[in-house]
Order: sequence, then C-alpha cells, then structure tokens
Amino acid sequence: MAIAAGMGPRRLSQCNLAAWPDRVWELLDKVVLSHIKACRAVDEIFMEAKAEAVKNPADAALRRCVEEVQEECDAPRKPGDQAWLHESSGSAFRIRGTLLSFPNSLQSKATISSALSLCFTFIQLLGCTAMARNGGAHVVAAILSLLALAPMVKLASGDGGHDYRMALKKSILYFEAQRSGTLPPDQRVTWRESSGLFDGKANGVDLVGGYYDAGDNVKFGLPMAFTVTMMAWSILEYGKQMASAGELQNAMEAVKWGTDYFIKAHPEPDVLYGEVGDGDTDHSCWQRPEDMTTSRQAFRVDPQNPGSDLAGETAAAMAAASMIFRTTYPGYANLLLEHSKQLFQFADKYRGKYDSSITVARNYYGSFSGYGDELLWAAAWLFEATEDRFYLEYLATNGDALGGTGWSINQFGWDVKYPGVQVLAAKFLLQGRAGEHADALQRYRQNAEFFVCSCVGKGAVNVPRTPGGVMYHQRWNNLQFVTSASFLLTVYADYATVTGRGAVRCPAGAAQPFEILAFVKSQVNYILGDNPRGTSYMVGYGLNYPRQVHHRGASIVSIKTDPSFVNCHEGYSSWYGKQAGNPNLLEGAIVGGPDEYDDFADERNNYEQTEAATYNSAPLLGVLARLAGACGGLDEYHQSLPEVAANHTLRPSHRHHHGSEHLEIEQNVTRTWASKRRTYYRYSVTVTNRSRKTVRGLHLGISELNGRLWGLHKARYGYVPQKWLPALRPGRSLRFGYVQPGPPANVWVTGYKLV
Repeated sequence: MAIAAGMGPRRLSQCNLAAWPDRVWELLDKVVLSHIKACRAVDEIFMEAKAEAVKNPADAALRRCVEEVQEECDAPRKPGDQAWLHESSGSAFRIRGTLLSFPNSLQSKATISSALSLCFTFIQLLGCTAMARNGGAHVVAAILSLLALAPMVKLASGDGGHDYRMALKKSILYFEAQRSGTLPPDQRVTWRESSGLFDGKANGVDLVGGYYDAGDNVKFGLPMAFTVTMMAWSILEYGKQMASAGELQNAMEAVKWGTDYFIKAHPEPDVLYGEVGDGDTDHSCWQRPEDMTTSRQAFRVDPQNPGSDLAGETAAAMAAASMIFRTTYPGYANLLLEHSKQLFQFADKYRGKYDSSITVARNYYGSFSGYGDELLWAAAWLFEATEDRFYLEYLATNGDALGGTGWSINQFGWDVKYPGVQVLAAKFLLQGRAGEHADALQRYRQNAEFFVCSCVGKGAVNVPRTPGGVMYHQRWNNLQFVTSASFLLTVYADYATVTGRGAVRCPAGAAQPFEILAFVKSQVNYILGDNPRGTSYMVGYGLNYPRQVHHRGASIVSIKTDPSFVNCHEGYSSWYGKQAGNPNLLEGAIVGGPDEYDDFADERNNYEQTEAATYNSAPLLGVLARLAGACGGLDEYHQSLPEVAANHTLRPSHRHHHGSEHLEIEQNVTRTWASKRRTYYRYSVTVTNRSRKTVRGLHLGISELNGRLWGLHKARYGYVPQKWLPALRPGRSLRFGYVQPGPPANVWVTGYKLV
C-alpha cells in the first residue's frame, strides 16, 4: 500500500488509536528507535490495523478509521508535493537529535498515540510514495520531526485533555435555552416553556420567535443577526466535523430558528423590525420569559428611519444561512437569498445608523463602528452565496469609502465587522476569485493579517493577555472577543493551508498555520478550564463552572416545576439576590469571563462576568467542531505548506510611527523639564493625510500613555479627533499632545475612511 501525495485537509475523525493492538505499538517503536523506512513501517501499521478490524467487526470506530485511511490512500496525487518535502527536511533534521535524547517516556501508549496521529496526518498531506522517491533519510527525518512533538501535546479526550465534541454539543444546546416563541415538541432544554407569543401584535405584525440575546428578555436584532451569521459560517466551514459529532442537524436548526424570525421581521422590502421589548423596562424587572409583563413594543427601520448596519447584518445572516440550506432545503434557501438581496439594497440606498432610528437600543447595542462594515460584510456574504460579481465589485470599489481597507483593528464582534470582512476578502483572493479586483482585495488581506498577527502576539500592536494567557480587551464580557477572534484565526489558518500560501508574515516573525491553531487551542482550553482558577467558563462543562449565571430564566424556578406567577419585584426579592446556585442549568453558555488578572466572581449581580450571550457561543461552534474533528484534537500541530515569497502583511515600522498607507504619524519632543527627580517630556503628535482623498472617521490607537493627553476624545475603538474636525482633507494635518515621563507613547492608526 502507498499513500498518495496531495491530500486535502481531511481528518481521521474516528481513530481510536489507544485501543489498537500491541503489535501496532511495537511497529511504531521501530520507527522511533530503529529508524526503519517510514513508508514500509506505516504500511505494516496500516495492514495490522486492517487485520485487527477484520478480527473485531464490532469495533466500529477502528473500522471507520481504517476505511478513512484507505480512502486517503486511493486519492489522486497532485504535482508539486516533492518540492515541499525538500523545503521541510532541513527543519526535520534539526530536531532529530532532540528526539533521540528522549528516554523511554515515548513508549507510553498515550504519547505514542499522539505521535501516530501526527504521523498519519503527515502521511496524508505529503504522500508516502512521494517521500519514498525523495529518499529514505528525508522520510525518517520528517516522521521523526513530528514524533518529537508528541510529548508536548495532549489527546482530545485523554488525561488532562478536553472533550471538544461534548463542548460542541453543549454549546448548541444553549441556543435552545435562548429561544423565544412557541417551543417545538423536540425541545431539549426542558425547563423552558413557550414565551413572547404576542410579540408584534401591537404593531400589526407577527414577530413571534427568534432569540433573547443574553440574560434578559429583549430581542435585539443586531446581535441576533450577528449570532446567526457566525453560526452559519461555522457550519459552512466545519459542517462535516459537526456531522461526525452528530450535531450538524442541531446546528442547522439553531440557524433556522433565527432565520425564520428574520423572515417575519422583514415584511416589506424596505422595512425591518430590529427590536422587540426595550432594555430600560426589561432591566427594571426580573422575570421568567414565560411570565413577562414588560413592554413588548416592536421597533423598526424604514426609508424615513434608516438602519444600514442592522439591515446589512441581517442580509449577511440570511445570505450565509442560504448556503447551508442549499442542498437540503433549496426553496427555503432561495427565500433567504431573496430577503438578503432586498435588505442589502435597502441598507445601501437609505443609509444611516440604526441606533439613531431605534434609539432605545443605543444604551445596549449602540452602533459605534457605524454602518460601513455591515454594508461590506453583507456584500461579501452575498458574493459568497451567489458568485454575482456585482457584490465583489461593491466590496472592492467601496473598501476605501466604507473603511474596509482603512481599518486595522484587533477586535471582532457584533458591532465591528471589519476583521470578518477582511478575512472573507482574503479568502476570495487566496482562492483565485478576485480577478481584476486583486489589488483591492490584497489591501483587505493586509488588514486581515494585521488582525492575525496582533492576536497571536507577533504584530506591531498586540492584543494584551492576562497572566493566564487569554486575550483581554475589556472587563465586561471579554470572552465574546476571545471566541470571535479564535474563529477568525482558525479559518484564516485553514485558508492559508488549503490554498498553499503558508505562513502569515508578521512584524515579529512568521506565524505558521499550525502555530496559529495551537494558539487558538490554548484560548479554547482556557475557556474550558485550563486557567489559573481551574474554572470552566462554559456552564455545565467540567466540574467547576459558574453556578450563579446572570440569567432571568435560569435563576428562577422553572414554570414547569412551579407554575405560580412571578412578578417583577418578586423576581428581584426572592430570586435575584438568592445566595445559591441557579435552579436551572444554562448548559453550554459562555459567560463574560475573568478580568485582566484572571479573577472571577461567581455572583448573579456581577453581570459583567457572569452574564452569557448568544454571540459569545456562536463563533465557538466552528472552533469546537474543528478541534473535535481532528484525530486527538491535534490538527493544530500539522506542518504547514511553504511560505509564499511576497510579503503580504504590513511591514514592521518604528514603534512610535505606526502610520498607514495614506496617513503619516510624526512625534516630536517640544519641551522637557525636571520635577521631583523625574524628567518630563511634552510630545506633539502630527497626523497628516498623504492621500488624494478626504479622510473621515479617523480612529487612533495609543498605548504606553502615562500622562495627560489633549486634542483627542476617547471612543470605543481608540481615540478620535475633536468634533470640530470631522475630516482631514488631502495634505491637512491633525495635531494633539501629551505629557509624560520617559519615552513616547505608542501611536498608530486604527481605522479611517477615504471619501
């Protein structure tokens, strides 16, 4: 048997390696200690496993594993793989000595199992035949390089590891606890009952259904749409892994629960309902959703009261969802796509921020980033769903004006979509679909790689981390940004690998796809309990998880257990302040998580840390499926394909002069003085527009600032100019200053639009 070269990113999802016979381990031991030719050894291992499967037909997992390996063996060989082997052999030889220094610890089945997983995956990617043609020494070195990594990894469900499949199941289950409307007969979260059955009636429209966003009973359209977009994207990328875990149908049902509601919320081409209930009245009341007595007024956007961000995100959600139903439910997919096209046209024609029209949303889900990112986001998803190049042209030609090519930001979530747009645009470029728009999409890709580099700690500006190692943006619901970033990092690493583009070039060194995925796994493992507190921030996973989640329905006795009506004040007096765990388990929910020091207080009134939200969990579905689908969860340690020669990321610059293609930043010391044995400096910063267009929406990032600053205002995504300076015309400059002891602060451009 020879395993063909040119294998795709398929995974041996059913390998039960720990149960293989002793003869298999003895053969692998020969590979490690005797340096026999790897192809022959793997042939023997495969044949031994196949024979074992025949002898034990009841062992379905082993049989499936053998069948998957055989399928990979029969795959056609692609040209060009031998060159990669030559490139990788040098690094393989360098760690060969390290392997030989290991004592007999490699003999343990757990470690050998990890090594065999790596070995098989490597063989799938390169092909045993191609390696044999390049010489046995290369083969042995390559295999040994993978085996040398074995002691550093853990099995997905072994000692000290995590059951990603179980975590995936729980994450999807959480969405059933968030359902509004008439619950179906197969509802699995049994402590919930139907609710919100008259939503929209006062407005003359049926708005029953959808999701409550977090721990309250309001249906906010913007975060709900983002949630559905991310669930659909997770399925599109990792649906096969979800199917292997037995969760694909449940995930699709979770998406459909949202899109069914969006169809109702879009009764006319230029009308979209964006909220049911309001946060002010809801937050004055602590009730089960089944008992709600708060306002259920519905709020909408239309041509007179536009909401391009809300309509654009909903268009993106319906376009992405249409793709997952294309095969199984084509009529429904067509309906979603028609709604998506209408919503995009409405959003683009009648431009405006939705929170200027639905003002009750402003204090809860304000549109801080504006609507430019959602218009580009919707266009990207419509191109992905239709291949209509009108949408690609929109994405390419509006990148400057709407901020897609000007924003370099390391935060992605329900408000700011720029990194998501940039990753999708990079995907189109990497897949060779850009055509005449390649130059424009390359600028999107540069910003996507700024995001990647910043998250993995190799950028000119990096996301801070807690002492325990998790990315940290803010105290209030920080984990929403960890899960969303983890998803983008995962898909970008996979895009780079599948298209053969290899490493991301960062200012602090190349980030290999397997390094990116290893970092993602560390973030997921932190959430699941590998952190200084030993706390799982997924409710119901592990032994130590939050018991007092800030959630109305979970914190009050189930209406099925006690149907007695609970009014607003009784909910607060009898349940909200109760010093005990919630009576109902909000299984699978991802809470807000710890602070910057890894501290966490499991208290119901600590809503910044103990409240869960749908948009925390939605991006994690894809990441968990990706990890669950790997043999032992080890795909993040795959060798990557070779790097491309060109530099596709932002070039490193001096730490105090992080400008951009169109904006130049210059810092100068204008005065110094001494006081109390310290020397103080007054810095003047000049930001100049070097483009031929007008810059609007300028945002600056500043770190290492230890003194007073003037001339700028603090905003959600950095610092912005004074209101009297809304734009910088070509050649014009913005100036601001600050005073501090020591070196200058780090100043860079976060985002802008060219008009």
